[in-house]
Amino acid sequence: MIPKADCREPGQRRGSGSGYVSGWAFRHEASGYTWPMDRLWTPWRYSYITGSSGRANNGVPQALSAWPPAGEESQDRHCVFCNMIAAADYSISHGMARETAEQAIYLIERGEHCFVCLNAFPYSTGHMLIVPYAHLDSLAALPPEAAGELILTAQRAELALRTVYKPSGINMGMNLGEAAGAGIADHIHLHALPRWIGDTNFMTVTAETRILPEPLDVTWAKLREVF
Repeated sequence: MIPKADCREPGQRRGSGSGYVSGWAFRHEASGYTWPMDRLWTPWRYSYITGSSGRANNGVPQALSAWPPAGEESQDRHCVFCNMIAAADYSISHGMARETAEQAIYLIERGEHCFVCLNAFPYSTGHMLIVPYAHLDSLAALPPEAAGELILTAQRAELALRTVYKPSGINMGMNLGEAAGAGIADHIHLHALPRWIGDTNFMTVTAETRILPEPLDVTWAKLREVF
């Protein structure tokens, strides 16, 4: 059976024709019905989906855009994690309040070998990243001191998430290489995110969309206080 549908563009008059919906042929007629469609506007995801933020120095938020200085674009390290730390340090050294600069990149804590920040495109509220300063694409290549700090920080991240969000469970792990799902394959990072029973609802299954009830600024303030 070929379903009837109203597939008009805004302002287009109803008429007859043919086309496809989800791979199925259809014919829309004057007597057809309109399929309801809800729209969830998320324009901030465009740069994530396309992989282009409109900035050559990827990872630098607008608040820290003074880095790299004019004429010194070669400082761009072409790495989200390396750039965000460099931009924050530059802004702090040029008079910006440390908390303001670190909030701009959602930096929760700095360690000797690793830092903790929020994922700017979180899977769930509280999704943190533990990132070595060393620009490496292999866990095996990470020096023992940095690897030890990475695990100790992961333990503290678990405690922080349990304290603040009281989740049913926690996902922790690394994706090593693009084929394994790494969004930033050339700089290793450990994910730590809280999970709740039933948090994978119809929005995730049918629309590949996550509903996040808390702004990143609020999440950052909560976790930074605990850390």
